[in-house]
Amino acid sequence: MNRLPGFVRQHIAGLRLLLVFTVLTGIIYPAVMLGIAQVAFKHQANGSLVTYKGRVVGSSLLCQEFVGAKGNPLPQYFQPRPSFAIVGWSLAQKKNGTYYVSGTGPDNYGCNPLYSSASNLGPNNPALIQFVKQRQAQIAPDAVTASGSGLDPFISPQNAAIQVDRVAATRHVSPAQIQALVDQYTQGRIIGFLGEPRVDVLNLNIALDEKYPMPSGTGS
Repeated sequence: MNRLPGFVRQHIAGLRLLLVFTVLTGIIYPAVMLGIAQVAFKHQANGSLVTYKGRVVGSSLLCQEFVGAKGNPLPQYFQPRPSFAIVGWSLAQKKNGTYYVSGTGPDNYGCNPLYSSASNLGPNNPALIQFVKQRQAQIAPDAVTASGSGLDPFISPQNAAIQVDRVAATRHVSPAQIQALVDQYTQGRIIGFLGEPRVDVLNLNIALDEKYPMPSGTGS
């Protein structure tokens, strides 16, 4: 006969159940999912990393800005959407009233995966209005607006189209040749109807360097 009080037996039973489910859901289930992912989806499970000449240069799931040593966009590359994923970003204002983005890190580049965020600026915020007006010469909406995460790795075909002439002129090839490469790296809607067509910026820029390389010592 069990002489333990009823409430003690209930606590022991609860503890046993906790241990069983801790092992099942905290060890066995994650281990099984990890094994399946590594066997069936190894590339995706390891971050969809992109390599170039034997070196990892990024992920196809995250944007990155193609800039020179001084932070200026490199004209020979396609550029991603605007991004506020910047280390400790904040707004600052010059004496003439112009807003600019200031960061606390070693650079003010966007697309930092450790600081995924939107700008959180309201539609009537004067800084946001200024930033959008500065980009209004570009037609594609995603060339004017940042993504919610600040890490969107894709741009629209329309956004790519307005960059074709600049890239072609910098690399001294025809716009038709660049556009053909853009078309090659344009992905359609998911299963035919979900989302919009999109251009893979990172792999497109790698293909540009492979097919139409810049002369050494230029474009840095």
